[in-house]
Amino acid sequence: MMRASVTNQRPTIFVVDDDAAVRDALKLLLRSVGQSVETYGAGSEFLEAYSEDRPGCLVLDIRMPGMSGLELQQKLNEKHSILPIIFITGHGDVPMAVEAMQAGAVDFIQKPFRDQDLIDRINQALEKDTSNRAALGERNDIRRRLETLTPREREVLDLVVHGKANKVIAGDLKLSQRTVEIHRARVMEKMQASSLAHLVRMVLEVGQV
Repeated sequence: MMRASVTNQRPTIFVVDDDAAVRDALKLLLRSVGQSVETYGAGSEFLEAYSEDRPGCLVLDIRMPGMSGLELQQKLNEKHSILPIIFITGHGDVPMAVEAMQAGAVDFIQKPFRDQDLIDRINQALEKDTSNRAALGERNDIRRRLETLTPREREVLDLVVHGKANKVIAGDLKLSQRTVEIHRARVMEKMQASSLAHLVRMVLEVGQV
C-alpha cells in the first residue's frame, strides 16, 4: 500500500523514453537547471525501481514498444500513485494524449517542443506533487488520530459530526450527559480539533461520515 507522507526529500524528474538520444538530451537539459533526473528506457524498468514515497514527476513517452506510456499510467493508477505525469507526444498522438489526461495525467507536450516549455510544465507538476503529498499526509494524520479513539468515543464522534447535541447523544447511547461531555472532550483532544467546525472538516476530509 502507498505510504505517502510529507518529507524533505528532493524531488526527482523521472524520464521514461525508449529513445536513448531523447533520454540523454532531457537529462542534460534538466540537470542544467538544477533538477535531479533519472532516466529509464522502458516502463517495466521504471516500475521495478520506483517507490511512491519519492516525490517528483514523470515525463513519459506515450508511444513505446512493449509497455506503452498509457499502459504504464494504468499500472501506476492501479497502485494509487499520485506522481504527476507529463506525456511527450507526436502530432498524431493527440487523441491518445487526451485519453491520458482523462486518466489523470497533468499535461502533455507535443514534439518538437521548446526546452523552456517543458521546464515550465515540469515546475508546475512539481508544485502539484508537493500540494498532493501535503494533502495526503494530512489525511493520513487524521486517519491515525481516528484510530486512537475508543469504540465509545467513535460513537460520540459520529453523533457530534451529525449535529446532535450532548443531551440527545446521551439519550441515544444511554449515557449520562456528563459522560458524553467527557467523551466529547477526549475526542477533541485526540483529534487535535480546535473547534467543532474543525472536527467536522477533518472527518469529512477522510470520508468518515
